Amino acid sequence: MPLRVFSDPTALADHAARHIAHLLTRKPDATLCLASGETPIATFRALVELAQSGHANLDRCTFVGLDEWVGMGPTDEGSCSYYLFRDLFAPLQIRPEQIHYFDAKAADLTAECRRIDAVIHERGGLDLLLVGIGMNGHIALNEPGTPFTNYCHISELAETTITVGQKYFSTPTALSHGITLGLQHLMEAHEVILMASGERKAEVIRQALHGPVTEQFPASIIQKHPNAHIWIDAACDNG
Repeated sequence: MPLRVFSDPTALADHAARHIAHLLTRKPDATLCLASGETPIATFRALVELAQSGHANLDRCTFVGLDEWVGMGPTDEGSCSYYLFRDLFAPLQIRPEQIHYFDAKAADLTAECRRIDAVIHERGGLDLLLVGIGMNGHIALNEPGTPFTNYCHISELAETTITVGQKYFSTPTALSHGITLGLQHLMEAHEVILMASGERKAEVIRQALHGPVTEQFPASIIQKHPNAHIWIDAACDNG
């Protein structure tokens, strides 16, 4: 499981964007699943620059949503999809038919889970899954204790996630549940990239890479993936 350390968040984001662009050169109709959050935003912006300069083509790829706060959508500032639409989809005018995201406002969230499961299955799995890591080791909204064998599902948010999640909102926001891809999707993805930056993530990265593989620390499953990459910045590297 290769670990690569970059000098700073900008170098990390630029490398990730170039990696995605290279994948799309090899497979223009690739199926991508990209996390939102602080770390990937710079990657989105770097990918936009590559596309606008003619060094990346996103016209034929498909995007699958990773997760969403239940009750929110792309127009709700602070939602998981808000940043993808603002920083990637809108600048590049990604067509609606290329985007398959959870409708976290749907009356039947279980049906939404099965819909996204079907999209992934019909496309032969995810070609690339880019994720971050939560302070409690969660991947997407798979909280500690989530079975590794889950596909898309509704999750009850841990207190840590609710507290940390407030940083995405301008005012205190009630969060209780999420809708998310499962860790079985991660294991079946053709390639997985786990990105992290900042000193505060150093310990959780260490545990994900070197701790026991356990459902109590979901990110530890990355140790079992045959084609996973861990990319961090220097501040996140505790040696």
